[in-house]
Amino acid sequence: MEKLIITACLTGAEVTREQQPNLPLTPDEIAQAAYECYLAGASMVHVHARDEEGKPTQDYKYYKAIKEKIEAKCNIIFQPSTGGATWHTPEQRMQPIELKPEMATLSMGTCNFGSDVFMNTEDTIKIFAKRMYELGVKPELECFEKGMVDNAIRMLKQGILKAPLHFDFVLGVPGAMGAELRDLLYMVESIPAGSTWTAAAVGRFQLPINMAAIMLGGHVRTGFEDNIYYRKGELAKSNAQLVERIANLSREFGREVATPDEARVILGLK
Repeated sequence: MEKLIITACLTGAEVTREQQPNLPLTPDEIAQAAYECYLAGASMVHVHARDEEGKPTQDYKYYKAIKEKIEAKCNIIFQPSTGGATWHTPEQRMQPIELKPEMATLSMGTCNFGSDVFMNTEDTIKIFAKRMYELGVKPELECFEKGMVDNAIRMLKQGILKAPLHFDFVLGVPGAMGAELRDLLYMVESIPAGSTWTAAAVGRFQLPINMAAIMLGGHVRTGFEDNIYYRKGELAKSNAQLVERIANLSREFGREVATPDEARVILGLK
């Protein structure tokens, strides 16, 4: 079994300091959290930016500052979000792509997101994908339910996406697919041969889905964007604490953890 890629999702667009006092918000805080996660075993960081007031932003300048500060500390893979928050326009959401990161997220469909709607029309997906490939950015295909996997397969056949694909299954979001083991298996068994995949899950589902992904040969996303607790009723001290637990569990299962350069090879980034 290939080595495990751990992605740390540091901040997200919904979590607040009131909910998680240790949430990194400024570029310096996000860069420091990324470095701590790198030391704990993460090979990639999934980044959402916040402005001076702590509000979600897709502004190029914030992502540029975060990227440069992270790169000054370590060689972890910088993966910005193009999902942003549900109220951001497609034009706003695309801004981080212009930094030419090695990888960026590409949401593969529309779904309910709690009381909001996360809108991703087919035309929007095509525009995002085209620009990513023009700039040499590999898309991580964010799939919140099975229909989004089907969208990816159809767009692969149309030549809009390029093999090998890398999926991120984001499970347990209210309004989208659940996060039971059967849900993960359904997603994994639906993707094209030769694809790689990561599993993420919200709240209490994060740890069991992460453990299943380790055993199934996939990769793992963990961090405050998806879950702010270490265990029931106990807030996590840091993103790095969540990363360290996954790294330790994977090694206990006999599966080594990938360095950033090893992750680049697995994902076809180099």
